[in-house]
Amino acid sequence: MTVLKGIPSILPPELLFALAKMGHGDELVIADANFPAESTGACTPCNVVRCDALGAVEVLKAILSLLPLDPTCAPCALMAMMPMHVKAGWKTPIWDEYKQAAKVAEGKDVDFEEVERFAFYERAKKAYVVIATGEKAFYANLILKKGIIGDDGK
Repeated sequence: MTVLKGIPSILPPELLFALAKMGHGDELVIADANFPAESTGACTPCNVVRCDALGAVEVLKAILSLLPLDPTCAPCALMAMMPMHVKAGWKTPIWDEYKQAAKVAEGKDVDFEEVERFAFYERAKKAYVVIATGEKAFYANLILKKGIIGDDGK
């Protein structure tokens, strides 16, 4: 728990340190409870930050209160549903919550892309940090790409 003015108290110090060290274009993973966070995070510079008692949406909102998203691309990547789950009619209502949170944080619609499951795992291994949450929603994994401060020229 962090006790600082203006910093969401749910973000642990290790995560704040990782966010501060990230540069433009670096990515982070917000992982659901089923994601192989430890094995994937072992490949990343900051490994895994555990936020097991938190849901992915609340972690996302807290991170987006501090982290600018890259405006030059689709800065948010979702793990695409496997065809068998699409065919079975599975739904991903959490994706709408992610999109709303990004819109509120950025003050505009934010582009999201869907990345095939195994390509998502490979991309996650190249992230700066993996954040393991207790999120139980299906397909709740998300990659964020860090933008810059002052991208409006001011």
